[in-house]
Amino acid sequence: MAMAPTVKVVLGSFAFAVFWVLAVFPAVPFMPIGRTAGSLLGAMLMVLFQVITPDQAYDSIDLPILGLLFGTMVVSVYLERADMFKYLGKLLAWKSQGSKDLLCRICLISAISSAFFTNDTSCVVLTEFVLKIARQQNLPPHPFLLALASSANIGSAATPIGNPQNLVIAVQSKIPFGEFLFGIVSAMVVGICVNAVILLCMFWKVLSVQKDEEEPPVDVTPKENVNFHRFSPATMSHQNSHELDAIMEATSVHSSPGVNGNIDNTLRNRAISGEDEDSNGLKDATDNGSLQKRDERVISRVSSMNRLSNAISDLGLEEIEEKSAKWKIVLWKTGVYLITIGMLVSFLVGLNMSWTAITAALALVVLDFKDARPCLEKVSYSLLVFFCGMFVTVEGFNRTGIPSAVWDFMEPLAQIDHVSGVAILAIVIVLLSNLASNVPTVLLLGARVAAAAATISPEKEKKAWLILAWVSTVAGNLSLLGSAANLIVCEQARRAQHFGYNLTFWAHLKFGVPSTIIVTAIGLLLIRD
Repeated sequence: MAMAPTVKVVLGSFAFAVFWVLAVFPAVPFMPIGRTAGSLLGAMLMVLFQVITPDQAYDSIDLPILGLLFGTMVVSVYLERADMFKYLGKLLAWKSQGSKDLLCRICLISAISSAFFTNDTSCVVLTEFVLKIARQQNLPPHPFLLALASSANIGSAATPIGNPQNLVIAVQSKIPFGEFLFGIVSAMVVGICVNAVILLCMFWKVLSVQKDEEEPPVDVTPKENVNFHRFSPATMSHQNSHELDAIMEATSVHSSPGVNGNIDNTLRNRAISGEDEDSNGLKDATDNGSLQKRDERVISRVSSMNRLSNAISDLGLEEIEEKSAKWKIVLWKTGVYLITIGMLVSFLVGLNMSWTAITAALALVVLDFKDARPCLEKVSYSLLVFFCGMFVTVEGFNRTGIPSAVWDFMEPLAQIDHVSGVAILAIVIVLLSNLASNVPTVLLLGARVAAAAATISPEKEKKAWLILAWVSTVAGNLSLLGSAANLIVCEQARRAQHFGYNLTFWAHLKFGVPSTIIVTAIGLLLIRD
C-alpha cells in the first residue's frame, strides 16, 4: 500500500497515538477515560480527520470475532455458576505435597483452564483461591501469583478461544480449531514445564523455608447457603422433646396387640377405665373435678402429639424438597458441562466457531430456564466496544501506509524459512506486543506476515499465523503491562479481602524477561507446520 497524503498520515498517526496511549496507560493524568473510551476516541478521530470514511469504518468491524468473543464469555459465565472453577480450586489443595507441588499444580491447572475458558476468566476466578491456599500454608504469594498469570498466558496460546488475539488469528486465517490446537499444543506443554522450572529455580529458597507458625485451615471454596433439615433428637427443640415424652406416655397402652383404635379413642378409654376404678372408692363430688383434670391432661397430650406429628411431616416434606432441589442442581450442572463439551467438539470438527459459540451460549440460557439478564449482565460489553473502536482505529492507521512501509523494510529480514528470519520476526512481535498491546499487533502484522509466508508455501502461511499466535501471547509475560491477565492477577490480589498482596512491576519484570525469552525460543522450535 502506497503512503497516503501527508495530512492524512499526520492526522492518522495522531489518532492512533491517542488510542495507543489510552490503551497502554488507561489512567493517564491528562485524560483518564480508560481503554474502552480511548478506543472509541481513536476511531472517532480517524473518521473526523477523514482518514477513513464512515462506511469503511463500519466495514472494518469484524462481526465474527465479536460473535465468538461474546459467545465464549457467556459460556464462561455459566461455567462459573456451575462451580467449574470452584472444582479447579479444590484440585489445587487436594493432597498437596508441599509448596513446590502446589506451584506446579497452579501452572498446570491455570494453563489448561485458560486454553479452553480464556486466560482472563481463569485469572479472575483462580487468583483468590491461590491467595487463600498460600495463606493457609503460610507461604509467600509472590511465586504463586507469577505462576498463575504466566501459565495462563502460555496455556491460552494453544487454542483459538484462549485469548482475544487468538480469536482474531483464527477468524482471519481460517485455521480449523483442531489444526490450531495440534500445531501449538506441544510448544504449550513444554513451555509450561519450562516456565515451572524457571519459577522453581528462582524461588527455591523461598519455597523451601518452613515457618514455625501455621495459619488455621482456610476453606478454599465458597461457602454454600444450603440448609438441610434432618429429624433427630439432637436437633429438636426443648419443647418438642417434652412433647415426645408425652406421646410415649400416652401411647404406652398400645403394648397389647389387640388394641387397634386411634390415639384419641385409646386415651379416652384409658380415662374412662380410670373413672370406673375411682367410682368404687370415691363417691363424692370431688370425683368429677379429678376426672375433668385428667381429661384436660390427656387432651393436652393428644394436642402436643398432633403438633409434633405435623412438625415431623413438615420436616419430612422440606427434606424431600431439599433433595429434589439438589438433584435439579446436579442435573443442571451436568447439562452445562455437556453443552460446553459439545461446543469444544464442534470446534474440533470444523464448524463455524462464532455461531457455534453463540449457539452454545443460547443453549445454556434455555437450559437455565429463567431470566437471562443477570448472567448476560456479567458479559464484558466494554471489551466488545473496545474491540469495535480498535478495529476502526487500526484500519485507519493501516490506510496511512505507515505499517506497510515498515513491513516492506522488515520483510526481507523476517522470512520464516530461515532461523534468523524467525528470530527477527519474533523480536518484532515481542516488542510490538509490549508497546502497542498484543491484539493491535496481530491486526497490524497478521495479514502482512501471512502474505509474505504464502509466497513460500501454504504450509509456511499456516506456520506464520501460529508463530504470531504463540509469540504475541507469550510476549505478555515480559512485563506486568504485557497482558490483561497480568493486570487482572495484580488487581485481584491487591483488592482481595484478608489476603491482599501487591505484585509490583519490577518484581514481575525480574521473572518475566528470562521466562519470556526462554519459553518463546523453545516454543518456536516445536510449532508444527
